[in-house]
Amino acid sequence: MEPTALEKDRSKEIIRVSIKGILVNILLVVFKAIVGLLANSIAIILDAVNNLTDALSSIITIIGTKLAGKAADKKHPYGHGRIEYLTSTIIAVIVIAAGVLAAKESITRIIHPDNTNYSYWSIIIIAVAVVVKFLLGRYFTAKGKKLNSGALKASGTDAIFDAVLSFATLVSAIINMIWGLNLEGILGTIISVFIIRAGIEILLESISNIIGARIDSETAEKIKSHINSYEGVHGSYDLILHNYGPALTIGSVHIEIDDDVMAKDIDVLTRQITGDIYQEFGVLLTVGIYASNEQDPHSKEMKEAAAALVAEYPQILQMHGFYVNDKTKLVSFDLIFDFNEAHKDAVCEEIKEALSEKFPGYGFMIIIDRDFSD
Repeated sequence: MEPTALEKDRSKEIIRVSIKGILVNILLVVFKAIVGLLANSIAIILDAVNNLTDALSSIITIIGTKLAGKAADKKHPYGHGRIEYLTSTIIAVIVIAAGVLAAKESITRIIHPDNTNYSYWSIIIIAVAVVVKFLLGRYFTAKGKKLNSGALKASGTDAIFDAVLSFATLVSAIINMIWGLNLEGILGTIISVFIIRAGIEILLESISNIIGARIDSETAEKIKSHINSYEGVHGSYDLILHNYGPALTIGSVHIEIDDDVMAKDIDVLTRQITGDIYQEFGVLLTVGIYASNEQDPHSKEMKEAAAALVAEYPQILQMHGFYVNDKTKLVSFDLIFDFNEAHKDAVCEEIKEALSEKFPGYGFMIIIDRDFSD
């Protein structure tokens, strides 16, 4: 599977944004390092180190984006898009490490305070750095949301916290110049806690994406509503989506249609659904079929009886795919249970026995489905 033009454009844009971040952060490193050394301020020197790690994060983002954009091969037929999640994880670790370093140095400064020597030029440079870093953070965050890039969003979060950290340094510098109080250590410790917390949140989100997170309810509902709008589709079920990176989602869904629809018409319908869903949502969807003979009075009676029985079990979230085969006297349907239900098989046996008593001569096959999406 070759990267599409859209995926290539997305990768190029992420790289362009990252290069801008590298250039800005290198300039901030130079200015802050000079001011920090002249003012003997550990806070400003730490700030410069922070900007250096931000530049490193952007370099990692570029490398990760390049690797993620590699075409699929025999060993990785779904492409390499999940490398972006690894990139986000690495950046999260950098953010946490920066927070821990800031906390360590800030606590040291509380225990062993040192004299600082700020000038008005120091104040101006720090103030400019605060504004630049905040704007850079907003820029990264906005681009990260637009391009669905976890790495850019992580860098944006880090940059905004850096701006807050620099603002705290600015406040402590002004207080030091006016009243001679040194609050660098206290403010640095407080802010470092927030930096570590933000890093942990980024890390948990990245790990969740690597493991395989549940599709959000809004997207699932939109896809199902779109599918249900086609003529002849009585419902859509078992929507399963696998994320192979922010730019590639592959999945499957079952649609329920009348059992007398011709194969050629099913082919036309499923191809149309597959194409439309890809155009609308960027999802490569395989469409399976549930046959329905609910128009038959006897089948309808059996389905209504089964639905009424299933409704007595609150742990059952949904029944679908109900079909009565009168030739083989076999009735099959799927049940979706709550994840917390520990006795799914026992419940299914109870339902089978009750239905067998009500409809003697018929066999019942229940397939236990997993609640993959809302």
